[in-house]
Amino acid sequence: MIEWLNKNWLSLTVPAIVFLAFIVLAIWARRAVYNYLDRLFVKVKWEGSETLLQTTKAPFFQWCLLIGAYAAILVSMLSPQNKTLAGRIIGSIFIISLTWTFLSLAVKLLQTYLQKIKAPFPFPISLISNAVRIAFIVIGVLMLLDIWKVPTTPLILALTIGLLAAVLASRNEILNIFSGLQLAYGSLIKTGDYIKLESGEEGYVSDVTWRNIQIKAPDGRLILVPNSKFTKTTVTAYRKPLKKATQPFHFHTRLHMKELTGLKAKNLTELANILKEVPDSVVYYHTHSFIEEYQYLIPQPANEFALWVSDVIGDEILAEKLSNIDTFEFSTIGELRERIIAVINDVLSKRGDERTAFEGREFHFIKSVSVVLTTPYMAHDLREFVEALRKVSINSIYFHIFESRLRLHRGVNDFSIWLQDNLDERELADKIAVLDPYNYTIEDLRSIIIQLIEERIK
Repeated sequence: MIEWLNKNWLSLTVPAIVFLAFIVLAIWARRAVYNYLDRLFVKVKWEGSETLLQTTKAPFFQWCLLIGAYAAILVSMLSPQNKTLAGRIIGSIFIISLTWTFLSLAVKLLQTYLQKIKAPFPFPISLISNAVRIAFIVIGVLMLLDIWKVPTTPLILALTIGLLAAVLASRNEILNIFSGLQLAYGSLIKTGDYIKLESGEEGYVSDVTWRNIQIKAPDGRLILVPNSKFTKTTVTAYRKPLKKATQPFHFHTRLHMKELTGLKAKNLTELANILKEVPDSVVYYHTHSFIEEYQYLIPQPANEFALWVSDVIGDEILAEKLSNIDTFEFSTIGELRERIIAVINDVLSKRGDERTAFEGREFHFIKSVSVVLTTPYMAHDLREFVEALRKVSINSIYFHIFESRLRLHRGVNDFSIWLQDNLDERELADKIAVLDPYNYTIEDLRSIIIQLIEERIK
């Protein structure tokens, strides 16, 4: 052993000295380079400076040691074959370390900058980070194969073919991604915007993803529109922010069924006497449901009692007095009943009951059987309210405008109460509350209310 060292001490000493020299050089170089970078980043403010220094400081020293080891091998007395093998091993370690370091640095910097983007990003940051990782790994593998003299052309060709196949298979997804980028960075659509598509679908944009636009319709449906299709369609966007109601407005409707009571009156005396005994649902049918059923008659009769007295009894004076009774002035059916009976009795007390209906023309008392149903429409603000109001049935409008006066005993409609209590829209609520239902059909009321709200939104 001693004899071998005496013969080969020089071949061992020179590589050792070279390696030690590189250690000293690495210590000095790392200190000099990173002291310079510290001073530079004090002057030049950069968000990624701390990330760069922390990620590369330790690997920088390792790279210097690997270079020193490679230099020591080159000046050693190893055979050319062994030098080549050792060089490839050291080169592989160097490439792996370099790839991993720059991969980590790129991902950290990318995440730092993407998180600072204020515009909604069309797809998850993790997806981009993984794509960057894959790209660095592929480059690192190709460099390793080149070091070991493995032919890379077939691999590159295979990767190219695989990439083309993936692009063709995912062309729709890719179109959606690029369309999403266009939407995000062009600030075309933002979360919270109210939009209307060319197809007629509308609602609030609840999310912008890398695949689609998510729209929440007024009736609660979630509409998913692919980004590529969204950018090719005509879109009307309403950007004006609207106040959210403290409680949403739920649209209801009411279905009426008729039930014959078997009661009938052939003169005014019988009409007044039976009116005293029938349940409220009978009075309701001949006054309120009657208005809904005959809303398209012009002029619209006020109630079915007035219509029968005019057409069958032929008492135009009493018919006019009954028509002048404001059905919606009363907050209870009982008050309305008493008023109708009082008007009939007043006429009877002055001239008696002389007129009788012919057989088959008697007044048949009908009972209203109602069922209240919840519709899928709900509104959180004025814009949603308008869009829902366009779609609900006239039964729903009738329920909220006419029946609410009796149901709430406040003499006002549901719309005005919600606007005032939940949106603090007192002026708008008053404008709707003063609309005279006798002057409009239900469809006319719908149009006028929509017009009033749209003027308020503008």
